[in-house]
Amino acid sequence: MPYRGGEKATLHASLDRHRDAVLWKLEGLDDEQLRRPVTPSGTSLLGLVKHLGSVEYGWLVETFGREVEPLWFDPYENEDMRADQGETTQQIVDFYGRARAAADRTITELSLDDTGSPAWREGSMSLRWVIVHLIEETARHAGHMDVVRELIDGTTGDHRPAG
Repeated sequence: MPYRGGEKATLHASLDRHRDAVLWKLEGLDDEQLRRPVTPSGTSLLGLVKHLGSVEYGWLVETFGREVEPLWFDPYENEDMRADQGETTQQIVDFYGRARAAADRTITELSLDDTGSPAWREGSMSLRWVIVHLIEETARHAGHMDVVRELIDGTTGDHRPAG
């Protein structure tokens, strides 16, 4: 974290810290473990990563009028919460990486005061508000992933240990 950085750099670093935790939660698990639903609603680690990719594209790309890759699922029908449409683990992880890169371009190229309008909500909002919202969303789901991972193999922690 840039403890003395500017507002944009600090917000972006905070988002990246949670994004990195999301990917760390996948490390060392096999495909069955990544897809294993551990709640009655079907929450799985890979489903959460797919959802977060969809969220990054929606909030930080589409909202600001930038191009989103064609989706093979319908996020409005909660298909982004499940890894069961024949996707491979690599396909979902790569999707998240592309969404993250597209979102990063928006963050880099726009001012925190620039505004965008999501198609699914009335009104416009600043890039600043959207980044804060994405930090909240990513941290929330990273927390879910903490619990899911612990239930799968006992691994705990909110970020990859240093070293």
